Amino acid sequence: MCGIAGIVALTGGPVHETEVRAMCGALRHRGPDAEGVYLAPGVGLGVRRLSIIDLRTGDQPVRNEDGTAWVVFNGEIYNYRELRRDLEARGHRFSTSSDTEPIVHLYEDRGAACVNALRGMFGLAVWDQARRTLLLARDRLGIKPLYYTEVGGRLAFASELKALLRLPEVEARVDWRALGSLLTTLYTPADQSILAGVRKLEPGHVLVARPGRDIRIARYWDVHFDPEEGRSEADVAAELLDLLEESVRLHLASDVPLGAFLSGGIDSGSVVALMSRATAGPVKTFSVGFRDQDFDETPDARLVARALGTDHHEQILERDSVGILEEVAFHLDEPFGDSSAIPTYMVSKLAARHVKVVLSGDGGDELFAGYDRYRSEARDRRHGRLERWTMGRVARLMPRGMRGRDRLAHLSLPHGRRYLNRLTLFDREGMRTILRPGVLELVAPHDPWWREARRLSRSGHWLSRLQDVDLTSYLPLDILTKVDRMTMAHSIEARVPLLDHKLVEFAARIPPDMLLRGGRSKHILKRAVAGLLPDWVLEKPKRGFAIPLGRWFRGPLRGFVRDLLLSARSRRRGIFDPAAVERLLEDPVRGRDLNLPVWTLLSFELWCRAFLDQRPQAVTAPPGGTLQRAPRIGGEARGFGAA
Repeated sequence: MCGIAGIVALTGGPVHETEVRAMCGALRHRGPDAEGVYLAPGVGLGVRRLSIIDLRTGDQPVRNEDGTAWVVFNGEIYNYRELRRDLEARGHRFSTSSDTEPIVHLYEDRGAACVNALRGMFGLAVWDQARRTLLLARDRLGIKPLYYTEVGGRLAFASELKALLRLPEVEARVDWRALGSLLTTLYTPADQSILAGVRKLEPGHVLVARPGRDIRIARYWDVHFDPEEGRSEADVAAELLDLLEESVRLHLASDVPLGAFLSGGIDSGSVVALMSRATAGPVKTFSVGFRDQDFDETPDARLVARALGTDHHEQILERDSVGILEEVAFHLDEPFGDSSAIPTYMVSKLAARHVKVVLSGDGGDELFAGYDRYRSEARDRRHGRLERWTMGRVARLMPRGMRGRDRLAHLSLPHGRRYLNRLTLFDREGMRTILRPGVLELVAPHDPWWREARRLSRSGHWLSRLQDVDLTSYLPLDILTKVDRMTMAHSIEARVPLLDHKLVEFAARIPPDMLLRGGRSKHILKRAVAGLLPDWVLEKPKRGFAIPLGRWFRGPLRGFVRDLLLSARSRRRGIFDPAAVERLLEDPVRGRDLNLPVWTLLSFELWCRAFLDQRPQAVTAPPGGTLQRAPRIGGEARGFGAA
């Protein structure tokens, strides 16, 4: 696991070592063990290494035999031994025992198609000196991040946004489409960051850049939900268990201590159970909880740990930890509306005291239909077109705020849009209320759900289409982003064995009636792992990784939130209507739990202070608004003061 960065001059000109090292400096938390740089005329590659495999000779960048191709790599390749044997049989010579080196030799043989042979998680860059070509690639599911920007005749890339901000030519301007996406979906778009001009390479894509030529981006993998009928449930469950066992075994490759996150649910419990089968000693497991019993899962995790014989560690998160919110916002790298990043940050901090690698159960809800919203959608689909039309007509006649109006309006929506509405934080009316008019004009033309709506319009079973949307948007943009940033904040590597692409391709062929049956979610997974976990784990209701943040906002954090969101600095940005923010902050006092809306605004303001306010040319207001400038502060300055 590492952090990578680099620059390629597309129109000539130098790349300086100081620039590459400055970018690497912003990624030190991703790789505290070593730093490496490759420089050639017009190109620089950099890497910060977290040593996991081949501790002695595995430093990067890594080259091919004659030094004409170089790779920097963030992630893990789980089939690297198999790839190495095949490459050696074809005459390639290796100088390390790492999982990085097979990539550069595969590139020699296959070019950009080398990514098709990789089984794992990765954000990587290969520089081909002979052909003057840069290859960027990201893993199929989006487990590892990769940002890039083209500015001043150069292409710069990095594992995190903050590294690109070390380059003076990268402007600090808010992208209004991304802001609209944040307020609607809780995250920024798949192809765009919160900074104008800085993009994300999407999961399952490669980018090829040649100085003097166009930059080309292509998809090399996509999931296809195509249920396969005719197989018995017993056969499907047996093959699923085989794939789970294989994936967990592959994900255990490590030269450093590893453990697992354990929530007490079926996904993390299954991973830990299979780890216990494959390892000699007890697995180290980690959980965090809260004094508020409505949100505390540590008792369940403790029981599962006892049943599986793990070496279990847990911690209770206190409710007055303002510093945690600031650190989380900084390490998230972009504004982020999912407050479960906070307990993820804390469980990662706990795990980092004991291990350098953790396995998690992320991906199980998307693959095996575990979300409660799938069951809700199944119920909502019972209403026919005429019923929905009637509900919509009644809702339009009801005054805004009247009890039951929003529910009727929701049920009246077409099936695909109804599901997206269920996932929406601020709808159009909500954004019209919270945003100032000038900003609303910039945000309104963009539909944050256009990609998801297009995927929902595909043919096929309704449940498969919902899984498709969640696997390609919510999973990489929310869940995997959160896990990557929060673990890397503490210099530990998170692995997700349920998202091995072979397992994902198999799960996409499972018939929907084997996933959601009679209101029972994850039916086939529960059958596959029956006997590995106590029966009560298989049947316990799903609980998200929630945090009592709304209650904290009504209590010890109320003053902190008000001071931040209603501060003079926040008002000068000219983005949010202070009166609307005031009303929003009063709602929790009256009893409504507005955890996500308040946290989303808080995350945005903390991000602005950490990154934009530190730059002399930062633009944090819309055209015609107040331009806020602040003196540049060296290092990783936060600048979180409320003034």
